[in-house]
Amino acid sequence: MLDLWKRYPQVDKQLNDVNSLIKKLMVSDNSAIQSLLDDCARQQGKMLRPGLFLLFSQLAQNSTAKTDRLIKIAASLEILHQATLIHDDIIDDSPLRRGTITLQAKYGKDTAVYAGDLLFTVFFQLLIETMNGTHYLKINADTMQRLLQGELSQMAARFQQQPVAAYLDNIRGKTAALFRLACLEGAYFGGSDPTTTKLAGEIGENIGMAFQIFDDILDYSSSTGVLKKPVLEDVAQGVYTLPLLLAYQTAPTEFKELLAKKQQITKGEVRQIAHLVKKHHGTEQAKLLAKDYTQKATAKIAQLPVTPVSQKIAQLAQKLLQRTF
Repeated sequence: MLDLWKRYPQVDKQLNDVNSLIKKLMVSDNSAIQSLLDDCARQQGKMLRPGLFLLFSQLAQNSTAKTDRLIKIAASLEILHQATLIHDDIIDDSPLRRGTITLQAKYGKDTAVYAGDLLFTVFFQLLIETMNGTHYLKINADTMQRLLQGELSQMAARFQQQPVAAYLDNIRGKTAALFRLACLEGAYFGGSDPTTTKLAGEIGENIGMAFQIFDDILDYSSSTGVLKKPVLEDVAQGVYTLPLLLAYQTAPTEFKELLAKKQQITKGEVRQIAHLVKKHHGTEQAKLLAKDYTQKATAKIAQLPVTPVSQKIAQLAQKLLQRTF
C-alpha cells in the first residue's frame, strides 16, 4: 500500500484491507460532508499507527487472533487520528497542513466539525464491535483524554516561552499517546503476554516522542535554505516548538522583541527567529533529546522476545527515527 510498508508484506496487505474498510465506513448522507470524507480518505498518510498496531499484533507466536478484529482495531486508530487532525486544524484556523490546503479551509468549519464528529462516532462503533467487555474500552477513553489534554495544554501555551518539560508533556499527550496505544493494543490483541504488552506500550511512547521532536526539528531544517511553511504557520499561531524553546533558553533577550509581536509578526521576522534558532543551536540541542528517546525505544525493542517480527520492529523503528536533516 505504501512504500514504507513494502518491506513488511503481510502488514502491507493488511493495511490495504484497513484502507478499504475506512473508505467503506466514511459515509454520510450529507453531500458536503461526504466530499470532505472522500478527500480525507485520499489524503491518508503513512498509516503509521495502524501499521505499528498490525506489526506488534504479530509478536506472539501461534497467535489465534482473528484477522477481521485486527483490521477493525487498526482502522479505529487511523480514524481517531484523522478526526483529531480535522479538529486540530479547525482550532488552529490553519489554511495549510504541510503545504496542503486543510479540509476546514476547503469545506468550511461547520462541515469540518461535523465530519470530525462523525469520525469519532465511527471510532466508538469500532471499539464496541471489537473491545466490548475488555478493559481496553477504558484504555481508549483514557488515551482520548490524553490527546485532548495535550492539545488543550498546547493551546494554553500559545505565545508563551513554556518550559521544555511542559512542551514534552504536551507532545506526550497529543502525539505519543496514540503511538503508545497502537503498539500496546497490537501486542495485547495479538495475544502477547502481559510483560511483552507493557513493553510494547513503552516502545510506542518513546517512538512517538522522538517522532514528534524530529518533526519539529525538520520544520527548522531545509537543505535548500528556504524556511518551511510549518515554521511560518507555527510561530504566527504562537506554537513554539522544541528548537525555538531551547534556543530561547540560551539567549532570551535576542528573541523577546520579535516574539512580543505575537499575531502581528511578519514572515521576515519569522525568518529572523529561524536564524536565531540556528545561531543558538536550537535544532542541535533538540536532536540530542530526540536521540535520547530513540535510544530508549531501541533499548526496549531489544527486550522483546527474539523473533523475526521483533527484528522487523527494530528495523522499522530505525527507519522512523533516523531522519535526514
